[in-house]
Amino acid sequence: MRLDDLHLWYLADPANPRYVGALKLVSAGKGVSLHYGADWLAHGFPLSEDLPLVDTEFLPPGRLSADAQRAVGAVDDARPDRWGEKVIRFVDRPKRLSLMEYLYYAGDDRFGALGVSTSKEAYLPRSGGPLPRLEDAQSLSEVVAKIEAAEPLTALEARIIAGGGSPLGGAKPKALIDIDGEPWVIKFFNNEPVDTPLVEHATMTLAKQAGITVAETQMVPLVVLHAVAIRRFDRERGHRIHSISAGTAIRAATASGQEPQMGYPALARVLRRVGVAEAGVHQSDARELFRRMVFNILMDNTDDHEKNHALLVVNPYGNGRLKLAPAYDILPTHSGQGHQEFICGALGHESTLDNAMSECEAFGLLPNEAAQEVARVIEVVDGWRTHLAQVGVSAADIEYLGQFIDGDELLAQRMGFEASRFANAGGKRAKPVKRGPFSV
Repeated sequence: MRLDDLHLWYLADPANPRYVGALKLVSAGKGVSLHYGADWLAHGFPLSEDLPLVDTEFLPPGRLSADAQRAVGAVDDARPDRWGEKVIRFVDRPKRLSLMEYLYYAGDDRFGALGVSTSKEAYLPRSGGPLPRLEDAQSLSEVVAKIEAAEPLTALEARIIAGGGSPLGGAKPKALIDIDGEPWVIKFFNNEPVDTPLVEHATMTLAKQAGITVAETQMVPLVVLHAVAIRRFDRERGHRIHSISAGTAIRAATASGQEPQMGYPALARVLRRVGVAEAGVHQSDARELFRRMVFNILMDNTDDHEKNHALLVVNPYGNGRLKLAPAYDILPTHSGQGHQEFICGALGHESTLDNAMSECEAFGLLPNEAAQEVARVIEVVDGWRTHLAQVGVSAADIEYLGQFIDGDELLAQRMGFEASRFANAGGKRAKPVKRGPFSV
C-alpha cells in the first residue's frame, strides 16, 4: 500500500476526534505538507507558530539534504524517530519507506495529541494491539534485543511489540507500557558499559534536587540489569496534551530564510515571548531552562538535542501559550566530548559554564542571578556520587562515570566557579520580548 495522502486528526479527547486537515507527500518524497480543513480553519487553532489558520498548503523547508525527511511544523513531531522507524521496517515491512509510511505505521498513541488516519470522514488509524503491561517487561526486552540483532520474531513476539513499539522518538529502544492503568514509556539499553537505566533514574532524581521539574521515573528489574520506565507527561486522565518539540518551536519562531539556532538561548526567548504569562510561568520556565543547561553541562549529558526538550501547549483553543514540559532523557553520556548538542551561548556548543553565562540575558537573568543558579546546581552536582550510590548504582559504575563527571574539565569548572565575581556585574535585565502570533 502506497500512502501518498493521509489525514491529520486532533485527539485531545480520544473519544471525540476532530479532523484537522489533509497530509500530502511532497518534496520528491522527502516531505509532508498540511492543508487545514474548512472546519478546523473556522474552529481550530494553529498547531504551531508557523502553521497559522490560513487556507493554504503548508510546505516543509525547500532545502532538504539527501537524507533529511521532514513534515511541516508540529506534524513533524508526530512521526517516529530512529528506533520507531527500525521497528516499522522490521515488523511491519511496508513496501515503501517514505515519511508518509512512517507517519501511518506509528499507529495511534504517538507523542502529543495528533493522529494520522487513512480517512477524512472518520479517524481510522493503523491499529495496534493493547499496550503491554509491566509484567511483560522481560519479554519486551527480549523482543527488543532480537530486533536490534535483526533476528526474526515469532507471531507472539510481533504482537508484544505491536502494541507500542514504534510511535515515539529517540534512538534508544523503547516501547509504550501500561503501569496500573497509566501510560508509561519503558526504555531498554543493551551493551552499555554501565547499568544505564539505573543511572538515568538516579540522574533524573538528582536533577530534581537541583530545582528541575522532571518526568516521573521508576526502575523495572529484568533478568539482567534493569529497564527504566518514564511516566508520560503528554497524557492526563485519559486526555492527550498537544505538545511540540523544542526544534519545532524554534523553527516556527525563526524568520523565513534564516537558519534556526537550535539551542537553549533561542528556546528561552520562545518561552519568554509565547510562554504562559499567568503568575510569571514564562519567566520561571526560562530560569529553569537555564538550570537544565547548567546541569546537563556538569553531568556530562551532551545528548541534549532539539527533541530532548518538549513544550506543552496550554489552552490551545485560546491563546496557545507554551509551557516547559518536564525534563527527560537526562543522564551522563560518558563521552567527554566537551560539546553539547544544543547551543549554550556565545561560544556555541561548548560545554562550559562561561558559555552558559555568556547569554544569560536570553533567559531573563542578570549575571548575578544566573551565577546564583549556577552555584545552586554545582552544590547538587558535587554530591552526585553519594546520590547515585543511595539509589543503588554500583561502585564500579560510579567510578566509571567519575572519569567524565569528575574529569579535569568538568571538575575544574565546578571548583573554579565563583558566583561572587558576578555580584556587582553590570547590565540590565533583558526586556520582555514582543509577543508573537500565539498571543492575544
